[in-house]
Amino acid sequence: MSAATATAAVHVEEAGDHGPLLLCLHGIGSSSAAFAPQLGELSAYVRVVAWDAPGYAKSPDPAGPMGLDDYADAAAALIRERATTAHVLGVSWGGVIALRLATRHPELVASLIIADSSPGSGTDEAKAASMRARSADLAELGPRAFAEARGPRLVSPDAPDELVRRVVDTMADSVRLPGYAYAAESMASADLRAELPSIAAPALVLCGEQDRVTGVEASQTVAGAIHRTAYVIVKDAGHLANQEQPGHFDAWVLSHLRITAAIPE
Repeated sequence: MSAATATAAVHVEEAGDHGPLLLCLHGIGSSSAAFAPQLGELSAYVRVVAWDAPGYAKSPDPAGPMGLDDYADAAAALIRERATTAHVLGVSWGGVIALRLATRHPELVASLIIADSSPGSGTDEAKAASMRARSADLAELGPRAFAEARGPRLVSPDAPDELVRRVVDTMADSVRLPGYAYAAESMASADLRAELPSIAAPALVLCGEQDRVTGVEASQTVAGAIHRTAYVIVKDAGHLANQEQPGHFDAWVLSHLRITAAIPE
């Protein structure tokens, strides 16, 4: 599949009318809705674009299977439509796409913000098998029951009920087959450990201290392999740190952008 085909009708949410481009790539169980806090707050400083990945939420299903390179190429096409470079914020699966984007299209990536992510599920056979099994779970349960089973683990145990409901609703409204199956296979097949040291873009790596999904260790692996990296633990947050602690999260992102993009105070 070509990136042009994949992005022909990809849905995006956009906010902000000045400054550099910040492209936001969501996790495997989410959509552009996950970046509501960033669209609301960071758009005062940068142009924020958050996609619904192909086969998710308001984006149409892709014409055929997509691998990690295809998702990276689709993200690259969105950047080229709007700017010469972008700062790329990826959460979980979106972070894996962002990392591949930085190695596959380095000229397009001004900097990276990698949140609660990993080098891919292909680093471990059990993780890869578990990732592949999710598609069957979605097919059996349907989006709503699937979301109710998985959603609560994405935030910390003390997260407010309102946030848990929002996370579950977003997942239920976003995931479907075959798009989720393609995404899961792209994660299960990914092991980016060997290519991370080649990333030249400056990176901010964040992880919720109570991330029970990818976990702190996976984020540390990413941060330790990239030469120009700042690493931050977000307190009182689980896997979705950008949603659970948006004030702290956005402050760190803005600090990063002020260094890498000269965003004024």
